[in-house]
Amino acid sequence: MKYYNQNDIKPDQRAALLKRPKIDFSSIFSTVQPIIDAVEAEGDPAVLRFTEKFDGVNPGTTVLDPKSMEVELDSESRLAIDTAFDNIFRFHKAQLPNPIEVETMPGVRCMKTNRAIPRVGLYVPGGTAVLPSSAMMLSIPALIAGCETTVMATPPRKDGSIAPELIYIAQKAGVDQILLAGGAQAVAAMAFGTQSVYKVDKILGPGNQYVTAAKMILQNSEAQISIDMPAGPSEVLVIADDKADPSYVAADLLSQAEHGTDSQVVLLATAGFDWDQLESELEEQLNDLPRKEMAEGALKNSYCITMESLDDAFEFSNDYAPEHLILNIENAEDHMDRIQNAGSVFLGALTPESVGDYASGTNHTLPTYGYARMYSGVNLSTFMKSVTFQSLSKEGLVNLGSTVETLAEIEGLHAHRNAVSIRLKDLNSQNKGVE
Repeated sequence: MKYYNQNDIKPDQRAALLKRPKIDFSSIFSTVQPIIDAVEAEGDPAVLRFTEKFDGVNPGTTVLDPKSMEVELDSESRLAIDTAFDNIFRFHKAQLPNPIEVETMPGVRCMKTNRAIPRVGLYVPGGTAVLPSSAMMLSIPALIAGCETTVMATPPRKDGSIAPELIYIAQKAGVDQILLAGGAQAVAAMAFGTQSVYKVDKILGPGNQYVTAAKMILQNSEAQISIDMPAGPSEVLVIADDKADPSYVAADLLSQAEHGTDSQVVLLATAGFDWDQLESELEEQLNDLPRKEMAEGALKNSYCITMESLDDAFEFSNDYAPEHLILNIENAEDHMDRIQNAGSVFLGALTPESVGDYASGTNHTLPTYGYARMYSGVNLSTFMKSVTFQSLSKEGLVNLGSTVETLAEIEGLHAHRNAVSIRLKDLNSQNKGVE
C-alpha cells in the first residue's frame, strides 16, 4: 500500500486519490455488443454457445426449475443459510412502505401506493467462488416485494451443475427459474427473453465489467429493462483512530482486497494509530490467505493517509463515497450524521464488513466506483415502483378548476383547459337546475 500524510497532499493529488482505476468501457462495450446481438437473434443456442466458450462448459440446458430439484446440504450449511436468510428477511420486510393519502385542498385527494416490479432477473456471480450470500441479498427482497416472476442467473460449475446452496436458497425464496449462464449472455437472455428464459423488467446484481457493460447497454435498448445501478470493482474505506486495533484494521482491509486485484482499499487514520503494527499484521495475515495473490494485487492499487482529525477523515470519505465504510473509532454511532456518501456503514470495532456481506440483515449489493453519491444500495424499494392516484369531488373540482384552467392557458394547452372547463360548465348547469 502507498502511504501519505494529509499535510503533504496537494489539491491535484487529492483529486487523483479520490478517483478509481479507470475502466475502458468503450473497449468493453465493443466486446459485449456482439454477444447481446447474438442472444437477441438466436436465443438459447447463443447462450449455450457463449457459456461453453467463456466458461468451458455446456450444461445441455438453459434453465432449471428449482422447485422440482432435490437438494443435499449438510446441516451446518443449512443452518448458516437459514440464519442469514431470516435476518435478511426481517430487515427487508421492515422496509415495506405504507400507502399515503393526503387531501391537498377540500375535495382533492391524492394517494400513493406501491406495486412490485412484475418480473426481475437476479445476477449471482460465480467464477472463482460460490456466492449464496448474493443469492439471498437479491431473492429475499424480490420475495417480500411480491414480484410475480423471478429468474436467477448464475454460471454453472465445470460439470454443468449448480451449487446446492444456491438451489436451496432459490427454493426458499420462490425463484421460478435458474438460468445456467453468467456474463453478458445471461444478462441479454433475461433482458430479451429466449425460447426458455423468461423476459424480465429489471436486472439486479453485481458482476464483472462485462456484466456491468451489458446491463448499461441493455437499459438503453429496445429490451426496455431497468437495472439496479452501474457498479465497478469492490472497495472499502476504513476510518481508524488511535484506539483502533491494527489487527482488526488489517483484517478488514484484506477481506475486501481478496475479492480481486481490481478491488481498492483505503485507510484514513488519525495521529497515534500504530502504522508499524499494521504493516506487520498485513504481512502476517496476507501470508495465510488462499487468495493471497489477488489481495496483494489489490493492495498495490490502494493507499493509507494519516489525517489531522476525524473531521478531515469524514470530509475525505464523503468525497470518496465508498461502497463500504468502516468506522473503527470510539463512539462510532455518535458520528452517523456526518456520513453523507456511502453504500453501507459499519459502526465500531466489533462490526466488520463481513457481517453485512453475509448475515446481519442489510443488503450487500451496493454502489461502487463513487456512485454512492447518487445511488442507494439494493433494498426493498429497488424491487418496487410507486403509483399515484387522485380523486376529486364536485367541491374539489370547483376549488381546483380555475387554477388548472389558468395554468393550461399559460402553457397554450387548450385541450387541457377544456377538459376542466367542460366539467365546470356541467356542474354549473346542474346547480342552476337545482335552484
